[in-house]
Amino acid sequence: MDLKISFITTILNEENTIEALLASLAKQTKKPEEIIIVDGGSTDQTIKKIKHFQKLNPSLKIALFIKKGANRSQGRNLAIKKAKNKIIAISDAGCELDKNWLKNITLPFKNSSIEVVAGYYKPKARSIFQKCVATYALIVPHRVKPKKFLPASRSMAILKKTWKKFAGFPEEFPDNEDFVFANTLKKGKAKIAFAKNALVYWYPRSNLKSFWVMIYRFAKGDAFAGLRYVKTATVLGRYLIGALLLIVSFNHDCLLIGWLLCASAYLTWPIFKNYRYVKKWPALFFLPLLQITTDTAIILGTIKGIAKRVSKLF
Repeated sequence: MDLKISFITTILNEENTIEALLASLAKQTKKPEEIIIVDGGSTDQTIKKIKHFQKLNPSLKIALFIKKGANRSQGRNLAIKKAKNKIIAISDAGCELDKNWLKNITLPFKNSSIEVVAGYYKPKARSIFQKCVATYALIVPHRVKPKKFLPASRSMAILKKTWKKFAGFPEEFPDNEDFVFANTLKKGKAKIAFAKNALVYWYPRSNLKSFWVMIYRFAKGDAFAGLRYVKTATVLGRYLIGALLLIVSFNHDCLLIGWLLCASAYLTWPIFKNYRYVKKWPALFFLPLLQITTDTAIILGTIKGIAKRVSKLF
């Protein structure tokens, strides 16, 4: 197969991250034939920094398109339409690419049956809090199942004809478009390869509010798309059962002690799962806090997403 590659990404107000992404593209051991960037209407210094990078790196063929108000799906679809090559490599602002990323993300296409490649990603954390966030926002190594690993927009490649066959990224889902698209590929039995060595380094959220908003948006988008209801029901069920048991435990000291032990075990569970990836004592506090934050964001986001789905139906 012709392994000429178009790299695409979408941006919006990424003045703090765009230079790192472009610099990592410039350092690739295998260069893309073109780089296509779609900006959704940045009002900061993002565009200025891209143009400055273009002047310093004329050998990289960078095409910049501005589509004000475009969401990520609309931006990606526009970029892929503009792409001249058969293979589309995709990553996001807020990421840095390993120097061998492009080579490794496209290598599986030498097998002519492969249609999509899912790369892997690791956190580039600057604090213990961010290391803890990464255990909730990314698929940690012990949970990776290569045969079931779905592509995410921060590290993936797809044949342009496959993108077209599956009608592109769904533009009605601005919160979780790549997960919806990945499930569409899975249901359509697209041939997906997992490339664990196609590494992207991602910046985790740096504060509790931005983390909560991220999880809330994902949950809202999943519910609107009709995805992950079983997982959400499990989370909601824990809290409903816990609340019911707490009510029953009032005026029963033994039951109340049992409830407190169960609650303590639940808060210890995230430490047992993820402390191995942090190994710093503040994680003993951050991991349970992030568990509760994740749970509340999932529950409230799902309620909002279901309401949106129902209102669309009627």
